[in-house]
Amino acid sequence: MSEQIERIKCLIIGSGPAGYTAAIYAARADMKPIMYTGMEPGGQLTTTTEVDNFPGYPDGIDGPAMMVDLQKQAERFGTEVRFGMVTEVNFASEKGGIHKVVVDGKTHLEANTVIISTGASAKYLGLPSEQRLRGGGVSACAVCDGFFYRNQEVAIVGAGDTAAEEASYLANICKKVTMLVRKDYMKASKAMQHRVNNLKNIEVLYNSEVDEVLGEQVVDGLRIKNNETGEKHEIEITGLFIAIGHKPNTDIFKGQLDMGADGYLVTVPDTTKTNLPGVFASGDVQDKVYRQAITAAGTGCMAALDAERYLADIGVVEEVKAGDYSIE
Repeated sequence: MSEQIERIKCLIIGSGPAGYTAAIYAARADMKPIMYTGMEPGGQLTTTTEVDNFPGYPDGIDGPAMMVDLQKQAERFGTEVRFGMVTEVNFASEKGGIHKVVVDGKTHLEANTVIISTGASAKYLGLPSEQRLRGGGVSACAVCDGFFYRNQEVAIVGAGDTAAEEASYLANICKKVTMLVRKDYMKASKAMQHRVNNLKNIEVLYNSEVDEVLGEQVVDGLRIKNNETGEKHEIEITGLFIAIGHKPNTDIFKGQLDMGADGYLVTVPDTTKTNLPGVFASGDVQDKVYRQAITAAGTGCMAALDAERYLADIGVVEEVKAGDYSIE
């Protein structure tokens, strides 16, 4: 006897700030959301030791603890959080169609609406010492973590606009910024290069790569290799920022959802709607500009409201007006 396929009003794929915020709003609208957490429950914030820039936490909060708070809040309103990885999707193309999803290669689901919050993964160098010290001085977000290195010496790896922008940001709060560029030129725009070169406390090292991140529990130095001469030297730093790009977690949606050449999902302006009715995208999976927890949470709210209105439009649930929400 075949297993009965479960029908879901609102399926949320991914469990970062976007996914949990979508779950909170969807649950309060009686959409009975079911969330699958993915391989990294809580998303990238679970790799952050301290979050100081999310509203509502005046003393800051540990990243994993914050995600536990968001999960509890989502569950309080009725969200069912399940541990599992969505491995296959077959989205309907017609309005009111049923979207089919496979979890862990075996569990088959059907959903009226799907909110995609799978995020984007920061690219790292792949060094064992780098991975060991993530959260102990190695970061992929200068805007998130730069504050903790005020008046200290740090290094940043990257050559594009993002790396140049983050180096400039760090230069405003750090004593010195060493920028490592793998080739003999920067890929950043001329304007961004001028900004970097005009900041006296940024030193750009060309043809340079990280050979080893130094430190036991926290970063206390960097061994740098010149990839032309092979020469190595060490510098003292307390923070290392990796700015070599992000990869959106969208591989399973290829061929069904519109995405840019870089893999980020494309949404209708001022909405979270994708090119398929009833499928919505929120958070870093569709945002390559801001990539902050608070902006991800904002689009999670938008996705839930968009999904709610869609369900009302196709007659699955009655619409709940924004003014009907109460704060308890």
